[in-house]
Amino acid sequence: MFDNKKILILGMARSGYEAAKYLSKFNNTIILNDGGSRDKQDQDKLKELESLGVTLIFDSHPDDLLDNRFDYVIKNPGIRNDHKYVLKAKELGIPVINEAEMAYRLLPDDVTLIGITGTNGKTTTTTLTYEMIKKSGKIVHLAGNIGYPLCSFLEKLESGDIIVMEVSCQQLANMDKFNPHITLMTNLSEAHIDFFGSYDLYKKVKLKLFKNQRDDDIAILNIENDEVMKGTTDIKSNVKYFSSKREINGAYMLDNKLYYYNECIMDRDEFLLKGNHNVENALGAMMIAKEVGVDNESIVSVLKTFTGVRHRLEFIDRVNGVDYYNDTEATNTKCTQIALSAFDKNVILILGGLERGQDFHDLDSFINPVKEIVGIGECRDRVKEYGESVAIKTNAFEKLVDAMNYINTVVESGDTVLLSPASASWDQYRQCEDRGDEFRDIIRSFK
Repeated sequence: MFDNKKILILGMARSGYEAAKYLSKFNNTIILNDGGSRDKQDQDKLKELESLGVTLIFDSHPDDLLDNRFDYVIKNPGIRNDHKYVLKAKELGIPVINEAEMAYRLLPDDVTLIGITGTNGKTTTTTLTYEMIKKSGKIVHLAGNIGYPLCSFLEKLESGDIIVMEVSCQQLANMDKFNPHITLMTNLSEAHIDFFGSYDLYKKVKLKLFKNQRDDDIAILNIENDEVMKGTTDIKSNVKYFSSKREINGAYMLDNKLYYYNECIMDRDEFLLKGNHNVENALGAMMIAKEVGVDNESIVSVLKTFTGVRHRLEFIDRVNGVDYYNDTEATNTKCTQIALSAFDKNVILILGGLERGQDFHDLDSFINPVKEIVGIGECRDRVKEYGESVAIKTNAFEKLVDAMNYINTVVESGDTVLLSPASASWDQYRQCEDRGDEFRDIIRSFK
């Protein structure tokens, strides 16, 4: 399938690197093109690829590079489908896929693939699922949008292995045959409009996760999310549900206890993560774990000890009676709404970052727990205007470190300091994780 072919890999990153490395073993002619600077790449990886016979072209996308002699374009998920190479490939009839689709087509038949997606919560759900299966002693691999390209596992897989894969909308956009044995959708709401151009297209792409499923496959859905329910009325798989609000025929929370088909698994209070959304993540992960034969003891052990995915409403520390939470991945107002709903009172909220015209008034009905707002970054002045408009004390600083130094002078025992910016980080940071790491480092300095 992918041997003796001429292949253009568009975009380096982890997936481009892993795809080029794997495909180089099968007598393919491979050209990897990335418009970024060669100097900013991992030089050891570049030398490795060149030693494998991969041609590397950086700093531009030459107009004459792609022609009808190519058999495939393998595109990095972060590159839009209106890129000139993608459009030209379609004109020439060249398939455009991504690394995950390529790897899926090469998977052995006797492994179990689990695919998890959703607008929010997919990383936490994927991680919980992986940890539960791993705890039970089964052989499991963590893959996909969570940072581990699927093709990097191809040579390690053995009969009976399980793969837990976080699947992003950008990956689904260039998937055709992809079909996990078990799928889960956490929720569906408006996001990534800048990438897809419309909410309708975003929803259509997300729902592709179920497109190829058959009646012997399993789909696990959040019954409380209207968009998920409306979008899955015609899927062919065996559908199962979870709910954080009521007793259902599935997994649910009732009277502050987590149940699986009427079997009480554990008290909610024993699960460390805050927020109703994390209850949903736990219920979804529990359902998948049960489908692959994980015992209750392993499920409970993970839920009792899991402190969260880094940078997603992650509890950092308690210093002098003050709790610090890092939610730097909240790069839109919807994510910040979810974070705020996890707290009752005494929150000092850090908002702001890249100016995208985001409407902070989307937070109005969630802002009640907030006692003070601190604005940062490029849009800090608009944050200050917003805070004043909702009658909450607000100060603004360009740098996070200055904001934190100020907070350290006013914070009181019993307060919660929450970095949930509702803004991207690119005004000051290469990626939002860098913002979260700085937040963590500053808190350590307070100790």
